[in-house]
Amino acid sequence: MIPARYAASRFPGKLMQDLGGKTVILRTYQATVATQLFDDVFVITDSTIIYDEIVNNGGKAIMSKKEHECGSDRIAEAVEHLDVDVVINVQGDEPFTDKESLSKLIDVFKNDTENQVDLASLMVHITNQDEIQNPNTVKVIIDQNNFALYFSRSPIPYPRATDVGVKYYKHKGVYAFRKQAILDFYNLPMLPLEASEKIECIRYLEYGKRIKMVETDVEGVEIDTPEDLERAKKIWK
Repeated sequence: MIPARYAASRFPGKLMQDLGGKTVILRTYQATVATQLFDDVFVITDSTIIYDEIVNNGGKAIMSKKEHECGSDRIAEAVEHLDVDVVINVQGDEPFTDKESLSKLIDVFKNDTENQVDLASLMVHITNQDEIQNPNTVKVIIDQNNFALYFSRSPIPYPRATDVGVKYYKHKGVYAFRKQAILDFYNLPMLPLEASEKIECIRYLEYGKRIKMVETDVEGVEIDTPEDLERAKKIWK
């Protein structure tokens, strides 16, 4: 499932921007289909422009019936009556979606024989101090079994001691959910920590869900700004 809004606060209409002769959202959809990992791939959107872009190019799209504040809510509405076990959320602004990282997420559930995992997500080891300090970069800290302890826009952990070998991880907004987990998310109200940080996966933690984090070294490009788009164009060439 690829949630796709036309109106983005930092870069309105970014998903319809040109990237190497095709729109960003079409590139993302086709890259996801090309992995051949999924039984089906859909773009879920509130925009007729995006819907038509996918359908007119031979893809599958679903129009949201309600207004939604986040991509997880949009996906939950779409999958509520579908016969699925696990749902993967690929962000619409990540045209460099890769098969290796998505395979790792799927393997989490294949190996979860005791059903301990509610959802899984990706993280990337980062060392650049500007990125660690940047509030637009969501950081995650994990326990010994790679379950998420907390997500924050602040640098976590705080480096009071700098000689203990702490690693910093950037959270990539690619998720794999058990269907029930995302339906629970949809029906549970936002709590103060999520409201403060504006990070939707905190809601899962606040309600006791378990998030398995999977490390990847494929960082890709999330197109949040016009500058990101220009960087993506250079990479595409």
